[in-house]
Amino acid sequence: MFSSIAAAAPAKQSVGDTITVLSGRLGSATLLEDRRAAILGLRSFAKDYPASVASGALRSLIGCLSADGEDVDTVRVVLETLLMLFSPNQDSPEASEDIALWLADEFTQRQENITLLLDFLETNDFYSRLYSLQLLVAIHAARTERTEECISLAPLGIPRLVAVLDDRRDAIRNEALTLLTYLTPSSALIQQSVAYQNAFERTFSIIEVEGSLSEGGRIKRRRRRSLLGPKNSKTENIYALLAVIRLFLVSGAVGTTQNQAAFWQHGVLYHALQVAFSRKAEMPIRAEALTTCADTIRGNAKLQENFAQLQVPSVLETAAPTNGQAGKLNGVPPIYVIDGLLDLVLSVPSTQAFDLRVAACQCIKAYFFNHPEVRMHFLRRAIEGHASGVDETANVLTTLLRPLSTSISNDPYRRWFAAAIVFHLVFENPEGKALAMSVSEGDAESGEEVVTSIQTITAHLITALSRGEDDRISVGYLMLLIGWLFEDVDGVNDFLGEASNIHALAQEVVRHPPGSVLVQGLCAMILGVIYEFSTKDSPVPRSTLHPVIISRVGREKYIDALNQLRSHDLMRDFEVTPQKADGSGNLPDVYFDASFVDFFKDNYSRIARAIDRDPGLEISVVTNGVQKGISRELVDSLRSQLEEKEQALQAALSDVASLNGKLGQEQADHRRSKEASVAELSRIKNINEGIQRNHQEELKKFETQQQAKIDEHKRQLGAAQKEAAAAMESLRAEHKDKEAELQRQVDYVRKTAEAEAARIQRRSEAEMADLRATISRLEVDLMKANKAKTQEVEATRRELGSKLSAEESKAKAAEKQVTDLEKQLSTKQKEVSEVQNQLKEKEAQHSSTQTELDDLLMVFGDLEEKVEKYKKRLQGLGETVSDGEEEDGDEDEDDDDDDDDDDDSEEDSD
Repeated sequence: MFSSIAAAAPAKQSVGDTITVLSGRLGSATLLEDRRAAILGLRSFAKDYPASVASGALRSLIGCLSADGEDVDTVRVVLETLLMLFSPNQDSPEASEDIALWLADEFTQRQENITLLLDFLETNDFYSRLYSLQLLVAIHAARTERTEECISLAPLGIPRLVAVLDDRRDAIRNEALTLLTYLTPSSALIQQSVAYQNAFERTFSIIEVEGSLSEGGRIKRRRRRSLLGPKNSKTENIYALLAVIRLFLVSGAVGTTQNQAAFWQHGVLYHALQVAFSRKAEMPIRAEALTTCADTIRGNAKLQENFAQLQVPSVLETAAPTNGQAGKLNGVPPIYVIDGLLDLVLSVPSTQAFDLRVAACQCIKAYFFNHPEVRMHFLRRAIEGHASGVDETANVLTTLLRPLSTSISNDPYRRWFAAAIVFHLVFENPEGKALAMSVSEGDAESGEEVVTSIQTITAHLITALSRGEDDRISVGYLMLLIGWLFEDVDGVNDFLGEASNIHALAQEVVRHPPGSVLVQGLCAMILGVIYEFSTKDSPVPRSTLHPVIISRVGREKYIDALNQLRSHDLMRDFEVTPQKADGSGNLPDVYFDASFVDFFKDNYSRIARAIDRDPGLEISVVTNGVQKGISRELVDSLRSQLEEKEQALQAALSDVASLNGKLGQEQADHRRSKEASVAELSRIKNINEGIQRNHQEELKKFETQQQAKIDEHKRQLGAAQKEAAAAMESLRAEHKDKEAELQRQVDYVRKTAEAEAARIQRRSEAEMADLRATISRLEVDLMKANKAKTQEVEATRRELGSKLSAEESKAKAAEKQVTDLEKQLSTKQKEVSEVQNQLKEKEAQHSSTQTELDDLLMVFGDLEEKVEKYKKRLQGLGETVSDGEEEDGDEDEDDDDDDDDDDDSEEDSD
């Protein structure tokens, strides 16, 4: 028997079949427990078979979120399953990036799906909130733009997301921060919505709860970790705070000026300066603090003027015990911030402090950015300090004009930074150029040769080139000279005062073996600038300078040097290359100033074409309202053109005299024609007046006739109106009579219908009572039949148990009993069929009858199931039951011989 059962066991289902069955059960199940069991089954396959689960049950899973949203356990399981579909196992045969896109499309193509996830954010359940946020992050990663659109369009979408920041549970709060971080960068609408929901207040509250900057936990910007490495949380948080402050100080943005004033008023700038000059702070923090200071004052005239009054600790003095002394910051004598910044830039040669020096240089440039008065004040102070002869190591002019020393290779950036600062002081500043050019070395009265600042800087440049000093020194000098001499005729003439400089620069361009591409390109550019803005009256005239450049350099080499400079990585990729130290301990690859790079790219074409301009054509430059430089040949050409115009003018005047004579003759002819026209006009006017009088008489006659016709029409209209009124009264009376008759007929029909309906209802109720009685009688008969059948089956079982030898005879007796029962059941079924027919006839009359018939059918269905069970019991006892026999039985019970008779009799009676 057991072998036959084992042979009949169903075959093992495949994974695909199992997923299909579970998906079908999830879609068709009506009980919550059945749906949850199906979801748990699908969850076990989601990691390894994401495509199969998603294709069969994705919409059903989303539907469960809507239908069973109030059941926390079901929602949790569904969300876990969906998250597993977004991140399947990597070794899964169905793992693919397309699955995430497919899942995201299913959510984003229907607005209500995203709204459904946002609805779960309003629940207090931990997992519902957490998994909903994680699911939104996964969907946003796959379909960014569409997800942002759906969240924006969802009712209270952004407010609900921002409200999650108030959750005290770290996991939920962090996921909300992550999602908001992903949503805000590219959507201005979402940025505004987040700001309007007090996101800043909530964020700063989180920072405060997490222990502020000194004890901050996980709430920090992840992208700052890569910059600082594995530092402590305090350092990361301070760096992130400075970066956040800089977000409010974007140059040119709306509200930047107000933000700068607010940060100044609340002491943010002061504290940032203290951090920047603190010896305890790390270099990246100090550099970021100085960059923040630069952004705070850049372009704000009032803050730029007040900035110079601040004091900071000296970076060159060592801390000493203060013993309560006043006037010292952390034991270090205070100095004004500009002096401190210059000390950082020019007197701190450490490679590790390069980023700090760059930030300090940016802060100095921001100090006089777009402020002519401050810029000129800074330049005058530098000139005065240099002229005083005091050894000021932090003076940019002294640094540039001082002869090159043997120790310069230890810190090439000292002169590079000085050149960059002076470049910003004189660039596009004619007044500053003139003031700087006034600086000179030597006393003419004592018979010494007077050397201007331009000539001194050029001499240092030539020396650096000849000695093979670090390219950064030469590049710094060349940047300064190019920016200084551009559109400055006086500066170019000063430069050309020493003609040997042209030959030295030309020699550098064509050096063999080739030198630095950067230096050669800049040397070619300065030659082009000098030629472009030279004049006929320059110390080396244009007519002489052009052949020198062509012969010593050559047009092809000149253009090639500029092209190589433009295509060099440091120039071409300047905007995308970090201008920072690389951490290797070597000098960083920083050669250019950002403003110079923009200047070079803007004027490259002009300087490249300058070599092709004829020496006789000078460039006109307006400096301080004075035009300098003009082409002599252009003047001669204009004079010849003027003579030609005067000859043409004389010819035109003679033509005008001839035309005036013709005009007088034509005017006399016109006068005679006018007199004839006046006479003709008078005659036509008389004729017109006669016609007008006749017309008036005819018009009066016509009006009289028309008035008579109008009076007649009014009389006829009055008679017609009286007839119409009489006819209308007659029609109204007739309509009223017909309406009364119709109302009487309607009342009669209504009363008749109500009486008929009451009669039909009473008859239906009587028939329903008869049917109920019939059903009750049938139920009693069925119970009696079941009881008799149960007793007989029990008797048969006892006989089989006590007498094995009489098994055949008892089986025949049982078969006979089953036959009798089947006959009884057949009779009952016929009666039921008749009752069903009666119920079907009455179904249209009363709806409640259908419900009772359904109950009756369920009762007989149970009887059929019980017959089937008894048939199986008889077969288990060894009795033979024919296929044509009808089933009858009771509730199922075990076939084991160990079950006691009392339990069996209780189940049969039920």
